[in-house]
Amino acid sequence: MGWGTSGNIVTTSLDAAGDDPSAARAHIKAALDEITAIINGRGAASGVASLDSDTLVPAAQLPNELNSSSGQPLTLDPATGIVIVEDVLKLNPITTSAAKALSSPVDGMIVMLSDGDSTVDMPAYYASGEWRSFRDGSIL
Repeated sequence: MGWGTSGNIVTTSLDAAGDDPSAARAHIKAALDEITAIINGRGAASGVASLDSDTLVPAAQLPNELNSSSGQPLTLDPATGIVIVEDVLKLNPITTSAAKALSSPVDGMIVMLSDGDSTVDMPAYYASGEWRSFRDGSIL
């Protein structure tokens, strides 16, 4: 069930004091059908997410993947300033040259570097204008 469509709500014969509401029966029925679509659209595809008893969107209604638009970075901005990843964080490896080619890297960025043939991967972080090894802080 989809979300309601405002274009299906017509107020002809209902918007002036002298109008005859009986002449707008079909329009009233169409408006009630749109209200029904809104009600039925909660928690449904092409509708709106519902909320659980804690006023949170249930996990089953959240996407498995988040994508940013227009080539912009995706920002997670919790009020606490802390993002918790339960269990495992997977970083797709990139080459050192690809890391160095990233536009506008900033301190605190983390990457998984590959030697180019994906046989040796190593985490690295960006600090003081350089990609550095987690192992010993050396510049890569």
